[in-house]
Amino acid sequence: MRAIIVKEFGAADQLILASLSDPRPGPGELVLDVEAAGVGLVDVLQRRGYLGAAARGYVPGLEAAGVVAAVGPGSNTQLVGKKVLAWGQGAYAQKFVAKSSAIVELPDVVSPDTAVALGINALVAQLSLDRAGVKPGERVLVRGASGGIGATAAQLAVLAGAVVTAVTNTQNAEAVASLGVQHVKRRGVDESPQGPFDVIIDPVAGEGMLDLVDTLASNGRYVVNGAAAGYPPAGMAEAMLQSFSRSLTYSLFSLDSISDEMRAQTLSRLLGRVAAGEIRPVVADTLPLEDASKAHMMIEAGGTFGKVVLRP
Repeated sequence: MRAIIVKEFGAADQLILASLSDPRPGPGELVLDVEAAGVGLVDVLQRRGYLGAAARGYVPGLEAAGVVAAVGPGSNTQLVGKKVLAWGQGAYAQKFVAKSSAIVELPDVVSPDTAVALGINALVAQLSLDRAGVKPGERVLVRGASGGIGATAAQLAVLAGAVVTAVTNTQNAEAVASLGVQHVKRRGVDESPQGPFDVIIDPVAGEGMLDLVDTLASNGRYVVNGAAAGYPPAGMAEAMLQSFSRSLTYSLFSLDSISDEMRAQTLSRLLGRVAAGEIRPVVADTLPLEDASKAHMMIEAGGTFGKVVLRP
């Protein structure tokens, strides 16, 4: 099969098209004929060697959609021929091995591209909002609203009945506004969000977090689910303590802490909302597998709105 490997940790030119043996499913696994693979910032960070989980020569990509081609011992044989969304490691390939517990079947009206555009981003967004306990009428700030997690979080917060302020770049401000948010702030152009906010959903992190603590209302909840701008600043704990009387909550959220069962349940619910037209997953661009390096460079350059998708 054709697949992309990371020859060495580093720049996007280390993404190399290779010919590998077709994988076989082990016990409790299945093999997917990949029709679409999602490309995300986490793939970029892993390629740079920041996450430390993979060895050189690995196949990147954490989510894929396509048709189940084969199942291993202990897996349901009735899955063969089903269209599914799957998660794991190694999606930048024509064939993808996943645990049979790490899949969800696709509704007929949801395409593979749409499925991976929803995918991990929507899981992180929905579970972050759940963790924050967003209620109708609450004021929610979403940072990085042109990214995959941010754009989905903004949509889901609106559907939850929240009053949403979305922060994005000037290039994507109009597209973000089309998500139904009530307020759009252009980073570096408009005045900084003033609040008060009941909830902040933050896939960006970085030094900008310190200024946002003061925008939280009493009993406000700050959920960090990404670090596109780097780690939270060292003074974050002190800033929260200085606001002790407002009983603020500061939370970190990683999808790694969520079971496959919970992921599947949440994704099934979200895919149903996509099929019903309630959620609009955004595809920024679709590229052939051999253009994986271009896909990574697009993400690193910023300015994309939605998910970049590879088609093996």
